[in-house]
Amino acid sequence: MASAPTYRAVQAVRPVAAALGGLRRGGQVISLGATDEPIELSAFDLLFKQLGVDGALTGTPAAGDATLRFSALSDVAAMFETMPLEKAPEAYAKMMSRKARFRMVLTMA
Repeated sequence: MASAPTYRAVQAVRPVAAALGGLRRGGQVISLGATDEPIELSAFDLLFKQLGVDGALTGTPAAGDATLRFSALSDVAAMFETMPLEKAPEAYAKMMSRKARFRMVLTMA
């Protein structure tokens, strides 16, 4: 699953082509969010490993449930930045300028 404001942000963490290499035959990559940048994929992986690429703005409840179950079983953790609630305008500006790394989460303490 790839979730970032831009394709370049995803590439900075782990190239999509490398992520495809980690999928088993018949696996699927789900891109969450939207950008007008192209995504580079290996046609070889798509065809010969029978991989799929899908996109979702929010996903379905069933997909969300499956994602949470997979995360729990695989010890996957979210990557995010935190900022105190008092700095919400700064966090928003950072997110909108695409300078946020991963997700911005506001904290209460």
